Amino acid sequence: MSQSAWRTAFAVLLSCGVVGAAAWLVFFSPVLGVRDIAISGNLTLPGDQVRQAAAVPDRQPMAMVDLETVRSRIAALRQVESVEVERNWPATLSVRLVERRPVAVVLGGGKASVVDRHGVVIEVRDVAPGGLPALHVDRFAADDPATKAALAVAGGLPGDLARRVEMVRAVSPDDVSLRLADGRTIVWGGAERTRDKARIALTLLQRPADSYDVSSPDVVTVK
Repeated sequence: MSQSAWRTAFAVLLSCGVVGAAAWLVFFSPVLGVRDIAISGNLTLPGDQVRQAAAVPDRQPMAMVDLETVRSRIAALRQVESVEVERNWPATLSVRLVERRPVAVVLGGGKASVVDRHGVVIEVRDVAPGGLPALHVDRFAADDPATKAALAVAGGLPGDLARRVEMVRAVSPDDVSLRLADGRTIVWGGAERTRDKARIALTLLQRPADSYDVSSPDVVTVK
């Protein structure tokens, strides 16, 4: 073999060696392994619980982490509404999540189920927590129209009104009402135009009455 051929062969072998070393470094070596899982958006959920759910071994090569599998594991936590997972080279997995926000309590069987705006049970307690209205519907279910309307109203109330509400009741999707802690009632109607209805209701509540009907925001009634 000529000197030129030897040089060519050596260059090819050297290139293969560099590529092989790079592949080993990225896909198999702990040098570019996961050293940290950075979590953001968790307001009540402990970071250690999220990391445990992610179940990513320490120093697992970053390139070999199945992001969708990790996302699914974290999304299985009942407190999580949505989550995104991405690689932040060289050694960090970034987890951005949105926690479910409790909007009401469903009482039954001697227990209090705290639910979010989608009807997902976040937690079950022996005693109902303060600050959340009780939800009264004929059939509590995430796909029940009356339940969906009641949760949409409860989840859409501004804080200054939500704090006064003791119970949200829905006989049908178009017949939602609120009972305040002081005994007064607001006839809400359907879940549409919740922001307008809330603004009007807060104004009407300054007038003494037992019942306020804002089901049609353009024509309200006070009794």
